[in-house]
Amino acid sequence: MERFQDKTVLVTGGTSGIGLAAAKAFIAEGARVVITGRDAAALDKAQTELGPRAVAVRNDAAASGAAKELAAAIAGHGLKLDAAFLNAGAAKFAGLADVTEGFWDDTFNTNVKGVFFQIQAIAPLLAQGASIVINGSINAHIGMPNTAVYAASKAAVISLAKTLSAELLPQGARVNVVSPGPVSTPLYGKLGLDASTLEATAAQIQAQIPLGRFGTPEELASTVLHLSASESAYIVGTEIVVDGGMSQL
Repeated sequence: MERFQDKTVLVTGGTSGIGLAAAKAFIAEGARVVITGRDAAALDKAQTELGPRAVAVRNDAAASGAAKELAAAIAGHGLKLDAAFLNAGAAKFAGLADVTEGFWDDTFNTNVKGVFFQIQAIAPLLAQGASIVINGSINAHIGMPNTAVYAASKAAVISLAKTLSAELLPQGARVNVVSPGPVSTPLYGKLGLDASTLEATAAQIQAQIPLGRFGTPEELASTVLHLSASESAYIVGTEIVVDGGMSQL
């Protein structure tokens, strides 16, 4: 299939995990992909891996000013956007007593403020019928201890998908959310846990998944592509949960 032949797609946080898998999948179906990330070395590595149909832009998803810079960089390449996967996010966990204002701000700046201002900045670049997909999380729906701030930030973007879809419909664009459950990505290696604790934590989480395993980035990418393609044109302001049944059964 080449659903994205001659189309241009933005993938924020496209250097690893779900973002990189989505970028590869878009390119495999004919798209030119603009990826973003904060780490220059990771960006260079991802661009090399993705090949000549990828454009890498160093950008901080948490800064509202960076959203304007990203839009300017895309426009500078003479591109319009047919789809955008707003995947860059922060996943930090702490109990109620340990959350500081800085912790709160870091999470909400990346997961909510950044997403809002990215959509605001790229709105003029959206082609007719464009699709925006935001990366959410099942944590918005389950009461998992130590995730209050992260879960609240993901609940906020689920709301944004509805309200901003209503605002963007006059120009033919729509916004949806894909909410992953546990997925095998480098994220789990960034939680600051030693190897044995990380392994025990992963086993505990896996035991709660009806399918008995973590998802793969490629499985999430396939849902992102579905929501980005014309075949899903009747899906607007909606969340699709991809979690092996963890929040559903």
